[in-house]
Amino acid sequence: QVQLVESGGGLVQPGGSLRLSCAASGSIFSINAMGWYRQAPGKQRELVATITSGATINYTEFVKGRFTISGDNAKKTVYLQMNSLEPEDTAVYYCYARIRQYGGLRYGDYWGQGTQVTVSS
Repeated sequence: QVQLVESGGGLVQPGGSLRLSCAASGSIFSINAMGWYRQAPGKQRELVATITSGATINYTEFVKGRFTISGDNAKKTVYLQMNSLEPEDTAVYYCYARIRQYGGLRYGDYWGQGTQVTVSS
């Protein structure tokens, strides 16, 4: 079993900051990548940022310069520092991880339950 537990969402004013965290636990042999996706009401889930175990980072265009993703391999945790938040950033943010379990032969995709981020005055 693998679990991804997110924390750090909430309500913030435009221009404010939030830091999201996601910790992976369970029967984990190896983590290939972790990251964040988001889904706004009425829209499809979209990529925000990912980081590989080798620290290769990918950001979607609309968060470059505002969001920073980082990871702690030893803690199996990924963070998303979000600055200069805009109302358009309002969404449920989902943690993602590509994990190989003990006894497994392949990597699989795992998701957290999501944490709400609301940017409003």
